[in-house]
Amino acid sequence: MTDLVKKRKSIEVGSFESWLTHGKGSYHFENCSWLRSLLDRLLRCAGLRARGERNALEIQVKSISFEFEDLPAAFDGFRILHLSDLHADGMAGLAESVCAAIEGLEYDICVLTGDYRFEIYGPYHAVQHAMARIVDAIDAPCGTLGILGNHDFAEAGAMLEEMGVTMLVNGSHAVRRGGDSLWFVGVDDPHYYGCDDLPGALAGVPDDAFRILLVHSPEIYEEAERMGCRLYLCGHTHAGQICVPLLGPVMINASCPRRYTSGVWQFNDMRGFTSAGVGNSMVPVRFFCNPEIGLIELKRST
Repeated sequence: MTDLVKKRKSIEVGSFESWLTHGKGSYHFENCSWLRSLLDRLLRCAGLRARGERNALEIQVKSISFEFEDLPAAFDGFRILHLSDLHADGMAGLAESVCAAIEGLEYDICVLTGDYRFEIYGPYHAVQHAMARIVDAIDAPCGTLGILGNHDFAEAGAMLEEMGVTMLVNGSHAVRRGGDSLWFVGVDDPHYYGCDDLPGALAGVPDDAFRILLVHSPEIYEEAERMGCRLYLCGHTHAGQICVPLLGPVMINASCPRRYTSGVWQFNDMRGFTSAGVGNSMVPVRFFCNPEIGLIELKRST
């Protein structure tokens, strides 16, 4: 754990010489300023920038139901509000749109699966006000849990903790009802930082526990299934953010098969959901790929 903390801090300050690799991602598109500029110019020249910005504020609530034979009986009907890739300071009106979208929804717990700011560098204070508005709008009886993404410095964790979010940076959290419990397990970003430690996060979690894994990206799905996770919740890919009809995403920034980069999926006995995310990266636009909030219901199959 100490080595992982040193690794993350080294990457954050740009002094990574002593570490051989970053994370799972083979190429990090968010780091390419020239690609952002090129995409922005192409959209403006095509007269599509304004339309893309409007699309980016049309947040949809995606209702999903997962059935498990081994779900503890007390959690039949348990609901999870899943917010991923908020990038809350990326465009005017986004925080307000998120608050409006979750108003009136009923859920037991909220999980935040990383990427709270738009940029990948610089101070974090710019996103604080927007995140405070969103966190204040969350009404989860069992609390709000969060992890870090590839846009997040470690200071994001401290900021969100001050707002009342329980941060799981290679850690776990149990929700109990009577004699039953659900265990939420959260790891650090595996995509860019490569500081995820699933074995460490599972330390102290009972062997027979029902485990819900919170990860920023879908890239550790094989390890998660081997270690007995039953549900894998993530984001990062934005489901492409810019898609082409019939062809799908222009790019998927994840080192894993495409079937795990968007929507509901299954790997052996483990179920998963990769959110299209709420916000945007590089350029704040969406095409044929709506921003989404997940409303997940757990059911016990008979």
